[in-house]
Amino acid sequence: MRRKTRFVCVSDTHGYTPSEAGFRLPAGDVLIHAGDLTNQGSASELRKTMAWIVAADFEVKIVICGQYRLLKQGQAGNHDITLDAPFYNSNSTKFQNKHIEIPQECLEIVTNASPSVVFLQHQSALVRLRKAGGPNTIFKVFGSPYSQCDGNWAFLYEAHEAEQLWRDIPLDADVVVTHMPPRLRCEPDNERSTERPGAAVTGCVGLRERLRAVRPCLAVCGHVHGARGYERVRWGSSAAAARVGDEGENNHIEDEIVKGVLPPRGSKKQSLVDLTGKRAPRLDNEGLGFSRAVSLFPSSSPPDVVILPSRRPGLRLDLAGISRLNAVADTDAEAESADLEQIRTQRRETCIVNAAITATNWPHHGGRKFHPGPIVVDLELPVWTNGRPES
Repeated sequence: MRRKTRFVCVSDTHGYTPSEAGFRLPAGDVLIHAGDLTNQGSASELRKTMAWIVAADFEVKIVICGQYRLLKQGQAGNHDITLDAPFYNSNSTKFQNKHIEIPQECLEIVTNASPSVVFLQHQSALVRLRKAGGPNTIFKVFGSPYSQCDGNWAFLYEAHEAEQLWRDIPLDADVVVTHMPPRLRCEPDNERSTERPGAAVTGCVGLRERLRAVRPCLAVCGHVHGARGYERVRWGSSAAAARVGDEGENNHIEDEIVKGVLPPRGSKKQSLVDLTGKRAPRLDNEGLGFSRAVSLFPSSSPPDVVILPSRRPGLRLDLAGISRLNAVADTDAEAESADLEQIRTQRRETCIVNAAITATNWPHHGGRKFHPGPIVVDLELPVWTNGRPES
């Protein structure tokens, strides 16, 4: 049995509250913030952002952080930089020489904000919704702050590292949240917009190909301000299409892409994406694999979120801040097993959403502008009752 679960998706708020950015958060079950919580990563910005996230009326709020944005003439923004503690400790004076922050304190602003906040640092979580009157559904989510770029910046990886990095997305993830967009998915026409004339394509090939392998129900990203929108991707089925190629640009030719239409900037209409079959065709994705990890939930009392440890302990991420939930053995150790391959065969379609709120890029000629607000996604997920998901 499945039931509609409403995800309200935002990204790239850059320290602005909903009222400052000119929108209201609609009602929903899960709030997703796909990174760039702040402009400078300061403790004051983080407190301001987490205050409105905590106050928002959602049973669960899934949050990742973002990173730098390359600007021009060698300059770069340093959004959420303090949440990458090792990098910040080595480079703080380059970015915040007037006031040096304490990374652990900044991290705790996010991790200790509220039991409803699920802060993911390149790791997975099992989530079951049990609020009275809510959908009572269950799903597995993976979240990561990493973005691709050459150089030495917070939460960055280079192109040759992409395939190995994104293999950490488990094959049974139902929802994937990344700051980086996948290559040629939810990007404007080669990112050659009036905001960034002549700019190159920005998404990650390795991320796109891992999404092709995993085929989650929903993938949420941000980072590219001019790319707000959504696409429904029916994945190609050939063996060649499932591999990460050297160039990657031709690996997507068998995919069927339907680009969604949302209300334009300035509209008061809600940006709603229906995947339930009520207003648009139902998402063709039946392979939910969370049942392999049902035993990880306590039999009676909360928590109703179980954060799984990162499969890549060598990453430059400080996981010490996650203390309110007990880490448990990740069930993805045999991620390439036959049962997960069976799940994959039932996953034919993914909805990819770029949920950027900020519409313009630095230096914001004519003033900073914002998109109409969150992208709201209605998705059917299995119902959880009596300690087990209903069949």
